[in-house]
Amino acid sequence: MKQLGNLALVCAKRPEVLLQIYEGRACVYVGEGPERAMFSAAWDNDEELCRMIHELNFGRYRSSQAA
Repeated sequence: MKQLGNLALVCAKRPEVLLQIYEGRACVYVGEGPERAMFSAAWDNDEELCRMIHELNFGRYRSSQAA
């Protein structure tokens, strides 16, 4: 559960990313339209949330505006 706040901070900094927490799941949507990607994990699964954070920061969905 510790990583949920970190994921929220990562998502809040990116206008093209939406974080939705509903019925015990955290879902992250990246992009828009048919190109939109989606990640989903239980809100208390820190291991999966860490993978999502890593993907957003350093992986395929990293920000092109990263400093």
